[in-house]
Amino acid sequence: MGLLTRNRPAATVEDSQMSIVEHLGALRRAMGVSAGAWLVASIACWFVSVPFLEFVVQRGGFHQALVYFSPAGGVMLRLQVSLFLGTLLASPIIIWQIWWFVAPGLHLHERRVALPLIFATSLFFLMGVAVAFYSLPLFLLILQSFAGPSNVVQYLPNGSELLSFLLWISIAFGLVFELPVVLYVLGMLRIISSGWLWRKRVWWLIGLLLLANFMTPGVDPITPLIVAVPLVIFYFGAMLVLKISGR
Repeated sequence: MGLLTRNRPAATVEDSQMSIVEHLGALRRAMGVSAGAWLVASIACWFVSVPFLEFVVQRGGFHQALVYFSPAGGVMLRLQVSLFLGTLLASPIIIWQIWWFVAPGLHLHERRVALPLIFATSLFFLMGVAVAFYSLPLFLLILQSFAGPSNVVQYLPNGSELLSFLLWISIAFGLVFELPVVLYVLGMLRIISSGWLWRKRVWWLIGLLLLANFMTPGVDPITPLIVAVPLVIFYFGAMLVLKISGR
């Protein structure tokens, strides 16, 4: 029995020696650190909530201020902004805590790539959010064009609903831009390989182009390319990294 234990990977032994109570303690610690980072970041972002709203008004091309329909609506609007920006600001720490929690179940060579993956996950997510902000005027223009003529219906920018819309498209773009991280992790788990990605490249390119057009609806061919080109680069970049890694 001792011989079998000595021959097992160190990471597996460590994981087997952790009791359920220890796992729950680690989970509680990770959740506590994540919640604390999110709370501190949200409080700090309260003080930049008004400049951020000014940026949204300017970026959206509105010719009037955002409106709210209750006495406490203005305060709640700033609170929404603080929580939204706090989530973005604290996302690297939250991602780091997720990786820290799953680390005991990883082998030593897998732990070595944890830090680069934390950085890459945060970077690509924030890149997706940036593209969502860039595309905001396009989304508003397309949606308003389906509503009808401006002399019949007119959009009144409600701050709370606009922030909710911005939150959802930011999350969507952020998740889509995690494509290279997902492909790399799947490759490291040997679910896919660089050879498989190369053989299926035509279908992937078609799918990425369709996804880019879906995410940036419109008649001009330039805007979808703003999303499609990075996704294609991410795809081939992940394939190259997997190839170098021997996957």
